[in-house]
Amino acid sequence: MSMTLHQLAAALGAQCTAPEPVQLTCTLRHVSSSPQADAQALVFAESRAALDAALASPAGAVLLTPALAAGLTASQPLLLHAQPRWAFAQAARLLRAPLRATGVHPTAVLGAHVHLGAQVSIGPYAVLGANVSIGDHSHIGAGAVLGDGVRIGADCQIHPRVTLYSGTQIGNRVTLHAGCVLGSDGFGYARHAESGAYLQFPQQGTLVLEDDVEIGANTTIDRGALEETRIERGSKLDNLVHIGHNVRVGRDVVIAAQTGISGSSSVGDGAVLGGQVGVGEHAEIGPQVILGGGAGVLSQKKLRGPGSVFWGRPAQPLREYLKSLAALARLSRRAKE
Repeated sequence: MSMTLHQLAAALGAQCTAPEPVQLTCTLRHVSSSPQADAQALVFAESRAALDAALASPAGAVLLTPALAAGLTASQPLLLHAQPRWAFAQAARLLRAPLRATGVHPTAVLGAHVHLGAQVSIGPYAVLGANVSIGDHSHIGAGAVLGDGVRIGADCQIHPRVTLYSGTQIGNRVTLHAGCVLGSDGFGYARHAESGAYLQFPQQGTLVLEDDVEIGANTTIDRGALEETRIERGSKLDNLVHIGHNVRVGRDVVIAAQTGISGSSSVGDGAVLGGQVGVGEHAEIGPQVILGGGAGVLSQKKLRGPGSVFWGRPAQPLREYLKSLAALARLSRRAKE
């Protein structure tokens, strides 16, 4: 997809300047890094070094902050935005070619009473159970399996070999990367007091993903036991993340790879969880809390405070954790002496 510089500036809410008025009508077709740029590429800069590289490239336009542009003389058109990285990501979406609708592949298997919206694509060997509903412009990749009663909204991208268990509900503009498994049974068992035998506790709840959620490759999210597991609007989960049953992940949460969240825990809006974080059951991560990579949260622990950073195993406020590390280092030095 292509846009003129003037059209793109209007769509981004950016101010546009150009040495020559005719440059305002130049066509941009894609975003790029400065070393890979061509005359139809948009590049961005957040630092002086990045700006120098951008101006030395043949890029069609440069996206930067008004502060960086102050007093600048450039041969390329400039797009001025307070948050150039954010605007660059928006531009990438605007310039990306829309997925082409290909209809239902002959090898796909569709159950009874499947509802497909307008311009839906179903890839090779995909399997859709009974009463599945898919919204307009959504794409189902090769080998994906959608259980009975799965509901998918509009403009979703379901990549190859995704598995959605029966009853899973997906909102609009959701991306599910290859191999993720959503709505599987939670890890919940009742134990007989005398024999020690385990019997699965009912895992008959639902899983709901709200609008604009993205789930990474090979990530797994369990359905609720008797109620629901819910991932709220705009949250982004990396590859190889596991979310247990009855968990609630709030809005605009970011969870990095290899993190595991045990059943019945909650993560507040805007929280950030680094890689390999472990969260015990019935724990509470408050809104906008940050958990450093490898942090461990004990069961039933409550970590609160907007913007507070926790680290370590078990997780503790960052300042306390760093003091503990310093004390341990001093003890080690004394032991050697």
